Amino acid sequence: MNAFSQLSPLLQALMATLFTWGVTALGASMVFFFKRIRRSVLDAMLGFAAGVMIAASFWSLLAPAIDLAEAMGFVAWRVAAIGFLGGGFFLYLVDRLLPHLHLGFPRSEAEGVSTSWHRSVLLVLAITLHNIPEGLAVGVAFGAVAAGIPSADLGGAIALAIGIGLQNFPEGAAVAIPLRREGFSRWKSFVYGQASGIVEPLAGVLGATAVLTMRPLLPYALAFAAGAMIYVVVEELIPESQLAKNTDLATLGCLAGFTVMMILDVALG
Repeated sequence: MNAFSQLSPLLQALMATLFTWGVTALGASMVFFFKRIRRSVLDAMLGFAAGVMIAASFWSLLAPAIDLAEAMGFVAWRVAAIGFLGGGFFLYLVDRLLPHLHLGFPRSEAEGVSTSWHRSVLLVLAITLHNIPEGLAVGVAFGAVAAGIPSADLGGAIALAIGIGLQNFPEGAAVAIPLRREGFSRWKSFVYGQASGIVEPLAGVLGATAVLTMRPLLPYALAFAAGAMIYVVVEELIPESQLAKNTDLATLGCLAGFTVMMILDVALG
């Protein structure tokens, strides 16, 4: 921890998001051991990911945004509302424009602009879509620590990175294993599965850079990341986890994910 704390905030954000990408790759590597994944297990994992993101959105992002806005003399509820809705609207626009296909849906129900891209590419883009706010959230959290924000600490930023990493594991597996079942080689399935996490280091460094160079935007940036993550949970993760009617498993997974992220944030933050 001491050695890590001596690094520059940009390097901290980069290393943290490389970790989250690495966990995505670790999840995708499950394709070398399994060709199928039970739908009930997948739904529980999707619920777990949703729970982590919900908890992280409040404890690691929205609550600090409100505290910081008050400390900076802003109208806290206004800052939180503008940032939160802005993050959701940004993901809405990306969701409308970027061609992608959610897990469990047929190729005919691909979203975004019309394209002839293969199903595999569309599946990867769907996961990539919600890795953007995850990477941004981690970067903003480390940027807040470097900016000397009282309500932000290194332990909390690390907790957020760990929580995001935990929920990236099932995402990597959820892309790679279905591709293997559709006839892709194990190696190609792995490459596609881990590719969805590449965007996280890019978004993380961008988020940290933005808050370090434009400090007054920090509370907005924190709330923005929270809104983007909640949009992903409600628009993608929860609906996908309910497709096969494993509602109890998905709900228990969500509760477990929320609890794990809450413990991480309270214990390390």
